[in-house]
Amino acid sequence: MDKPTSSRSDLPFHGAAVLPSVTVDSYNLEVRDGDGFIGDKASKGAFWEIVEKWRQPLKKTGEDPFGDKSTDNLKKQDLLDELQTGDPEAAGVVQSAVEEFSQQFATVISRFLKTKDWRDTEVIVVGGGFRGSRIGELVIGRTLLLLKAEDVNVDLEMIHNDPDEAGLIGAAHLLPAWMLKGHDTMLAVDIGGTNIRVGTVQLNLKKSPDLMKSNVANSEIWCHAEAETNRTEAVAHLVRMLEQQIHWNQKEKFALAPVIGIGCPGIIREDGSIDRGGQNLPGNWESRGFHLPGAIKAGIPEIGGSETMIVMHNDAVVQGLSELPRMQERERWAVLTIGTGLGNARFTNREVKKRK
Repeated sequence: MDKPTSSRSDLPFHGAAVLPSVTVDSYNLEVRDGDGFIGDKASKGAFWEIVEKWRQPLKKTGEDPFGDKSTDNLKKQDLLDELQTGDPEAAGVVQSAVEEFSQQFATVISRFLKTKDWRDTEVIVVGGGFRGSRIGELVIGRTLLLLKAEDVNVDLEMIHNDPDEAGLIGAAHLLPAWMLKGHDTMLAVDIGGTNIRVGTVQLNLKKSPDLMKSNVANSEIWCHAEAETNRTEAVAHLVRMLEQQIHWNQKEKFALAPVIGIGCPGIIREDGSIDRGGQNLPGNWESRGFHLPGAIKAGIPEIGGSETMIVMHNDAVVQGLSELPRMQERERWAVLTIGTGLGNARFTNREVKKRK
């Protein structure tokens, strides 16, 4: 990752290496082996490829528990049902897939920990859509045991908030506390390779100044992958979603902060353009002349009579930041998000509280 040279933290800027409470040591880390990027071995696609592999022996004998249903159309709940109530062979397919994927995930983590940017990581939080299922939880639990068996000294935890909501809640930590003071809510955007989620984050600063009690009060999701849209139409749709959230806040009489936090795939330049990593988004989002924050501000120049402030960072960084209130006694920690790809980020807390 190309780290921004600026170190200012008084005002937020896009893709910042220094945030109000943490330093972003690394994100979008790309580690290669002989087969390509090692992170690809710990993606949702890699898991389903393993499921297909273990179905093959049963398909040949006509005993596939999933019948003619293609692996592409299976859901994680289908696997869980077979694991819990299926016959031994069916359960064995799922168990074998969980085991093999866990071994690959443990290998990926070990490789990351050997890099300079991830050295001395104390705990890794696992998020992403894959985590939001029992099968994902089983993978994480088994991976932790494999790491311990290899004397890899790192804790592995599951992200506490729902992964979809974590990608919105974390946006509040991109901003210094004074920008949110006196406000009830802020707007947040989580852009993924398949969906765009827009929501209102209820800050609850009176209950928890560290944002521990923040939550998503309202949200909307749009599956742009099914819409066959282009970049211009996608941005216009995103602006309309934000406008609907503004109207909802007005209706609920919330004091909405004039800020929008965005999590987006790829390496984010300081000017708000995407260096690389946005290939799954509709249209060319990696053009140096395209700046999503500027495009949104053109559509929403003001919120509540004040100029709109927009800050954007990598989506794994933002999702990881949702765990910040729970990481106050750690110095170095990281996040891995298992989704279309393997998102990653490593943080160092700027202040560390003494453990009780």
